[in-house]
Amino acid sequence: MAKLLVVDDEEDLEVLIRQKFRRKIRENVYSFLFARDGNEALTLLEAHDDIDVVLTDINMPGMDGLTLLTKLPEASPVIKAVMVSAYGDMDNIRTAMNRGAFDFVFKPVNFEDLDATIEKTLQHVAQLRETLRAIKENNILKMYVDEHVLNFMTREEFEKSLTANETVEASVLFVDICGFTSITENAEADRVVRMLNNLFDIIVKEVIHHQGHIDKFMGDAVMAVFRGDYHMDRAIEAALAVKERIAAGAIDLGNGVFTPQVSIGVNTGEMISGNIGSVSLKRLDYTVIGDTVNVAQRLQNAAKPNQILVASHVYEMAKPSFGFREIGLVQLKNKAKPVAVYEVLA
Repeated sequence: MAKLLVVDDEEDLEVLIRQKFRRKIRENVYSFLFARDGNEALTLLEAHDDIDVVLTDINMPGMDGLTLLTKLPEASPVIKAVMVSAYGDMDNIRTAMNRGAFDFVFKPVNFEDLDATIEKTLQHVAQLRETLRAIKENNILKMYVDEHVLNFMTREEFEKSLTANETVEASVLFVDICGFTSITENAEADRVVRMLNNLFDIIVKEVIHHQGHIDKFMGDAVMAVFRGDYHMDRAIEAALAVKERIAAGAIDLGNGVFTPQVSIGVNTGEMISGNIGSVSLKRLDYTVIGDTVNVAQRLQNAAKPNQILVASHVYEMAKPSFGFREIGLVQLKNKAKPVAVYEVLA
């Protein structure tokens, strides 16, 4: 059962939520707590450590919603907030997003939209909880580590994780969403964030389906790592699936249609796996580094929209199982000699 905290000084909203979600409340899908301002919300958060999502207004007596956003990371490293407010101007949206709001729903509330937003936010929280579990197990699934997450680890666990560095054979996948930068210049901030998160969800689901791990998000790009049996085959299969799924969905921008495409680089070989970052800040990424990783990113940079590129040694190993088209010699950044490159075909 998902537990949600509603923070709003309007009593009518509590009545509406109990009415609109009565079926899910009765079936123990949702459980709601209610607070009248940020101070009361923090008290409830301290008493209930299993709250998943906070739905909060902006303008309230006592502590307002924007101030509450700055306090949530201290209460929980995984809890996410959705702003539910009539104050939907760009300044408030940008401030809320900069302070960690996951989404924004406008008043008067469309409860179907609110329900869909809650479901999406709960899925994200579930992924974060899985990430937290993986961090504690020193798993490569770590997407990020910050001070609030590390507070859940003992000093012994933390210091032990710092020494878990090794050389591994693996495959790495870089996926970039083509043309997205131009969208950010013309669309509203909350719409940009929603579109990017939806596209990332597609990529993440395919990576996980093919038993890969999301290593990090970089702007509008994703880096994923595949280890274990048949890691190269699974990386290429994931790349093909991502290309197909992304290209299948057109996005209506109001002033035109954006048909997303991806450029992808795949490489396989030896790489160093370990905790990279600053111990002083307790900000570390359990990631992979090395020439194999660098070449995968350079291949992605060289790839055109809707194209998957690999180097010649990947082609030689994978050609019995996949179709390829020879691209030729390509000069990759920081490589003294051109690299023979091949395109993976569906």
